[in-house]
Amino acid sequence: MFNDIGALELVTLVVLAVLVFGPDKLPKVIQDVTRTIRKIREFSDSAKRDIREELGPEFKDFEFEDLNPKTFIRKQLDNDELGLKEIRNGFDMKKEMAEVADAVHGRESETSSSTSSGGAIDMSKKIDMAKKPEAPARDERPPFDADAT
Repeated sequence: MFNDIGALELVTLVVLAVLVFGPDKLPKVIQDVTRTIRKIREFSDSAKRDIREELGPEFKDFEFEDLNPKTFIRKQLDNDELGLKEIRNGFDMKKEMAEVADAVHGRESETSSSTSSGGAIDMSKKIDMAKKPEAPARDERPPFDADAT
């Protein structure tokens, strides 16, 4: 709970507590605070126990931490019943990025050449992305695109 409190902050809190409550009342305040924390923990434990009893035996492995969305999703994705690990390992990002770079630079990669021979993608039309488009003549109107308006 207090993993990120350093020694200087802890000393500051102790000095502040002594100044606020005084050295005489400080032990009594510490006892009251610990007693209150203990009662809150007992109350939450009994509430969890009651909920588990009411849910029945089919929810015996139910954990309240699973109600946190991050924990729930992480637990479901780590479950191998869906076969997500095979799907995740099936992607070769270097190969995909090389194909995209080849397409941008106008080169044919080995996978795109096999695809273009099937007729699905025509790589014979090369577009020079670095070249600026020609400006239309003064009396010529730019092409009209009905979807753009």
